[in-house]
Amino acid sequence: MEKIKIPKVSTLSEPLRGFDAINGGPQFKGTLHLTNHHLIYSCKRINLKEGNPLAQKTSEFWITYHIISRCTFRPTGPGSAIPSNIRIRGRDFSSITFNFDDPAQAKDVFETIKGLTCRLKRINKLYAYRYKGNPREDPIKGWEIYDARAEWKRQGISEKGIDRGWRISTINSDYVFSPTYPALLVVPTSISDNVLNYAAKFRSKARIPALTYLHPVNNCSITRSAQPGVGIRSARSVQDERLVGACFSASDNLSAGSTPENRSSPTASQLDIVEITPEDANMAETDIEKLEDMMIATAEDDGDQPRIYGAQRRNLIVDARPTVNALAQHAAGFGSENMDNYKFAAKAYLGIDNIHVMRNSLRKVVEALKDGDLTPLPPNRELLAKSNWLKHIANILDGSALIARQVGIHHSHVLIHCSDGWDRTSQLSALSQIMLDPYYRTLDGFIVLIEKDWLAFGHMFQHRNGYLNSEKWFTTEYDGLAGSSVQPGLNDPPRNEKIENALAKTKRFFTKRTPTDEVDSDGEPIYEETPGLFRAPAKGTPEEEEATKENETSPVFHQFLDAVYQLLRQHPKRFEFNQHFLRRLLYHTYSCQYGTFLHNNEKARLDAQVSKLTRSVWDYILADRAKFLNSDWDGGVLDDHVRGKERLLFPRLEEVKWWFELFGKTDEEMNGPSMPPVEQFHQKSASRGASTGVLTEIETANSDVVSGDQKPDTAVNASPRQLNSGNAVGLSGLRSSLSNLSIGGIAQSQVKALIMHIIITSGLACYE
Repeated sequence: MEKIKIPKVSTLSEPLRGFDAINGGPQFKGTLHLTNHHLIYSCKRINLKEGNPLAQKTSEFWITYHIISRCTFRPTGPGSAIPSNIRIRGRDFSSITFNFDDPAQAKDVFETIKGLTCRLKRINKLYAYRYKGNPREDPIKGWEIYDARAEWKRQGISEKGIDRGWRISTINSDYVFSPTYPALLVVPTSISDNVLNYAAKFRSKARIPALTYLHPVNNCSITRSAQPGVGIRSARSVQDERLVGACFSASDNLSAGSTPENRSSPTASQLDIVEITPEDANMAETDIEKLEDMMIATAEDDGDQPRIYGAQRRNLIVDARPTVNALAQHAAGFGSENMDNYKFAAKAYLGIDNIHVMRNSLRKVVEALKDGDLTPLPPNRELLAKSNWLKHIANILDGSALIARQVGIHHSHVLIHCSDGWDRTSQLSALSQIMLDPYYRTLDGFIVLIEKDWLAFGHMFQHRNGYLNSEKWFTTEYDGLAGSSVQPGLNDPPRNEKIENALAKTKRFFTKRTPTDEVDSDGEPIYEETPGLFRAPAKGTPEEEEATKENETSPVFHQFLDAVYQLLRQHPKRFEFNQHFLRRLLYHTYSCQYGTFLHNNEKARLDAQVSKLTRSVWDYILADRAKFLNSDWDGGVLDDHVRGKERLLFPRLEEVKWWFELFGKTDEEMNGPSMPPVEQFHQKSASRGASTGVLTEIETANSDVVSGDQKPDTAVNASPRQLNSGNAVGLSGLRSSLSNLSIGGIAQSQVKALIMHIIITSGLACYE
């Protein structure tokens, strides 16, 4: 094959350090095989320190090319005492280094690996389309495990069942209505498909508010959507308002004449967002009832208006984005709901960062770990702390717990969205359901949850994971010190210098950076570094469309699994599966061995015939089910009167720790006594003027903004962690000014540039 320049390398010296979580191990002589889809290394494992030939054992390691996240070639000159090497890092955080005595041979191997990894061009050339599977997996039939109608029936919704206020619509059965949404959508019974057609025009990608979870006890709902098309002119859609209102009342037992339209909007104090402490995280049912009574008693009274069940609910629209990001979306014709038009709810901004921040955060984690395979020293804990990875995980858990409390304790409805509703929305939706429903803590239920909230609702696995890799991930370093350790972060500019650089860039804003009409798949504007016309949306060959775009990659699903790990570690008896299952699932998210995660949405998988041409990852998981079961599981027994067995489950944010097993380290190395706990990250953020918690702003029709800079009596039960002491009022004023802005004949590009310039120069956006 043309791509395989050198299929076999013998007498290869390979230091087996860092591979499969083995650190500081001895070196082995072995043979390297390069096949179409795998790098296979086999060796006689001898402990060179003891030199005992009787201890020989043949070992074989298979590395799928698409698990490679970075591959570095470090050549040395002829006659050098230091061998040339190839260092491979996996997306599963494994690492392996091959040393070569022959630099030319090393170069050929490097180019071969690069070619086999990056030059497939099409998704249907990946290993999954060649893999035949283990015969033990044949009886599982993983593609048939998830049945949308069966899951909705489990939740109490079916055509033949009792009308619980919801119906299954087939408006998207051909994926024309919304190509990124599932074929079956559950919507309020009172809303016709005709109304859905009109409402779709107001939501990005026609991703309308649709049901994902209905609580079995109180009939409260979690719905999800994309951002609304508000724009700089504060556009509205009566059909969208009607749809959201129907979602918030579909299951209510309201008295006659009480509808979402005539119910008053709750004030900020009526929201009574209460932070549950670790001691109260799993309170008994009687405690929950007392808490609820207390919250109702402290809510503002509406005078002579009688209390009606449902009317005092704290229905919530959750915008997962930082407020400034949502505001910037107005320039692209979108944004966030104008709560004057949604008086039956309040809106909460969570301040969860976008895909680019998360990608950079993980990159910093990797930098802190990067020499772990070459040295027995522990990771650089200062760099780990600077990555803010644990802070991001804690924020995602915090936001999910807020949603779970609103539904499970406050008996309220929640609508979740971010920009396009397939990244942060999927994280929050899935995690909140795990906290609410014990079924999703079982192995089978967790599989259904991933199928429903990640795969069916269109998380862009192909874009986020970059399965066709990138040649940028293959580098050559001519440092003459192959295998030498380089401590990262030592030459980083100080924070003040970064700020000065950012200000300098702002001054060049209008001359050097022009916003385009194109946005990335997280809904964020894309900028080109040269002045000129807008770039048209990418149109071309299928190869160009499927190529990895590095700025689209992000560890969104990885973060979800990390958050699940935190819940599992904190509540070890409440989950049927173990952390090994989560690790293998993350591995196969990237391995391209199974077809489950290869495409961006349900329609794309159907078009690619993945169920016919590839195996499901659930075949692998369920064929070896016993390996992934948690021996400490309590069997899912529920008793709300016994602590530790309640239906509800909440995270203890101060106990969020590093998933050390995933990184191939020990608990002591990553979570030792000198490792700053997660709350210190929040304190550092607070000292910089950033949010100290995930909830950054509350907005209602009655009260534009409630934030941490207001007096305690205006936010009765809001805890210091949950309120922002920053720029909420300024943002509110800016939003109002923009909505009243007369743009006349100003070009759309100039409006976009103006808005982004205001945001940056006003200090409303904080860049690290």
